[in-house]
Amino acid sequence: MQWSKLDHAMSRGSGEVTILPTEPHMLDVLQGFVHELRIAGLPVSMTENLDAMRAVEFVSLDERESFKAALGATLVKNAGHYRVFDTVFEVFFSMFSPGVNADGESDLDADAQANFDELRAAMDQGGAMGQVSNEELAQMLLDALMRMDQNEMRMLAGAAVARFAGMEPGRPVGGAYYLYRTLRQLDADGLVSKMMARAQDEQQIGAGAFDERLAREDFEGRLKVLKELIEAEIRRRLVADRGVEAMARTLRKPLPEDVDFMHASREEMQLLQRAIYPLTRALAARLAQRRRHRRRGHLDFRQTVRHSMSYGGVPVEPKFKRPRPSKPEIMVVADISGSVASFARFTLQFVYAMQSEFSKVRSWVFIDGVDEVTRFFDESQELSEAIHRVNTEADVVWVDGHSDYGHAFEVWHERHIREVTKKSSVILLGDARNNYHASQAWTVAEMRKRARKVFWLDPEPRGYWDTGDSIVSEYAPYCDGVYEVRNLRQLQKFVADVVEA
Repeated sequence: MQWSKLDHAMSRGSGEVTILPTEPHMLDVLQGFVHELRIAGLPVSMTENLDAMRAVEFVSLDERESFKAALGATLVKNAGHYRVFDTVFEVFFSMFSPGVNADGESDLDADAQANFDELRAAMDQGGAMGQVSNEELAQMLLDALMRMDQNEMRMLAGAAVARFAGMEPGRPVGGAYYLYRTLRQLDADGLVSKMMARAQDEQQIGAGAFDERLAREDFEGRLKVLKELIEAEIRRRLVADRGVEAMARTLRKPLPEDVDFMHASREEMQLLQRAIYPLTRALAARLAQRRRHRRRGHLDFRQTVRHSMSYGGVPVEPKFKRPRPSKPEIMVVADISGSVASFARFTLQFVYAMQSEFSKVRSWVFIDGVDEVTRFFDESQELSEAIHRVNTEADVVWVDGHSDYGHAFEVWHERHIREVTKKSSVILLGDARNNYHASQAWTVAEMRKRARKVFWLDPEPRGYWDTGDSIVSEYAPYCDGVYEVRNLRQLQKFVADVVEA
């Protein structure tokens, strides 16, 4: 890696392709990149950092995708984390764009560069975007898309952003807004239809429906490339204006295991769904290994005495019984009202996915009434199907469908308290917002007398506990632990603690 070339590329800052002028050395960029990954939650060790430094010595930054792949291979260990890595990479290395080499010079061929210079001269005439109309610019983009000339598309994307995005230095507006403005002015939604019409006029598409479908998918892929080029240009301009660290903070996204259950978007919910199974498999394997290698059990007096005979009766080598740790029986009682429903859903999925570490799992859900839903999990082939049945078939409404922990716990106590044994660990899920009803905390006290352990998981931040109608403190004295569990990482840690208990 030639650091002088990279320093030169990072020190310039004019033209359509903007760059970050603040980093004096590529080494600093890489260190800042790794630091931001750690802030975002990726577990990057010092050894992995050194591996990344060594890897990029053999990959030129001119080969952007190879450079990115080298860093990803050395720094990312979980496929679910690559989305965050990708965002951070695009921010920190946005000053090094395709079409610009490490010397800060264009790598376009002579004809493409002449076209770009002609376009820029026409647009900049008179200090404004004079002679090239919006229609002409859109036509140029359509022509470039038909030829799939990425160099020309890159130049035209920069011109489109300059004309349509309306970017103002220092204005606190996100890149999505600028992207929307640019694509709307270019009529991006209509570009595929225009490409299809031109291809049909030029007889580039066969007569069959299959040929038409292939052509449409091809043109949609080309449009996606154009959108990515426009987005990259907007990101470069924002980084140049606001600085790489500020943009990294703005675009930073949580890892799937750090997404808040209570405030997850639809996209984040889908990421959570996909993240549950790898996390449970990894946790189950780790816990099973701990069980196999758990510390020795109690002293085996008979074996110790028998073995001591070979040493003249001196117990030189004490013998211990092999530990046989029992798996806990789990009883989950979950509030599924309102905003805590998503928390209960993911917790139930996580616990049932961890069944190999429990001797038995039974589940109840409640709002102001309570119903056992273990049968849904036993009868369903997929966890998602079982959760759907819980949400649609469980009988959990007693009066008005508003949370009443006291009544739900009282009914549960009446029906099931005799089923709780010293092998049972009871997990209560909910925010303890009781709509100012009676707490009936004595029911939790009875659970604690009969159970091995009683835990309470609350999806709200600790600062919200005992505010408004929250009555966590009335139940807490009768629990072996009250945990803030707002994401999969905290839930994973809690389950590990339960199995180890």
